[in-house]
Amino acid sequence: MKGKGFFRTYSLYLAWLVCVIATCSSLYLSEVLHYEPCRLCWFQRIFMYPQVILLAIASYKNDRSIVPYLLPLSIIGGSISIYHYLEQQVPAFAKIAPCTVGVPCNVDYLNWFGFITIPLLALIAFVTMIGLLWVGRERQEEE
Repeated sequence: MKGKGFFRTYSLYLAWLVCVIATCSSLYLSEVLHYEPCRLCWFQRIFMYPQVILLAIASYKNDRSIVPYLLPLSIIGGSISIYHYLEQQVPAFAKIAPCTVGVPCNVDYLNWFGFITIPLLALIAFVTMIGLLWVGRERQEEE
């Protein structure tokens, strides 16, 4: 398939682009709009930010051997995003492990259409990166 070949060929570049957009967006929210990140936001950043550099190097070298190392970062970061989103949307989750220092983790700085929040956007970025890395984990020999 031609579409699958495109995503397989350029998966590292596309994953890097998603990662750059997510990183720049989080920095914009905290540094320009002065939204103070909560503890779970920091953990999500810990798993997103290094991937910008790692994916840039891997894309430049077309080195797909890094994919097994990047997938766990995205999976763990996405799992934190799921928990963070549930903590914002389901009040019972906020009682499990409440954020007691700094900004509460269930605060919605951004709430579009009643369900699109910052953790959901982070989850979308992580899931997109997981999909792209999975598709592009090995380049198919076309000829």
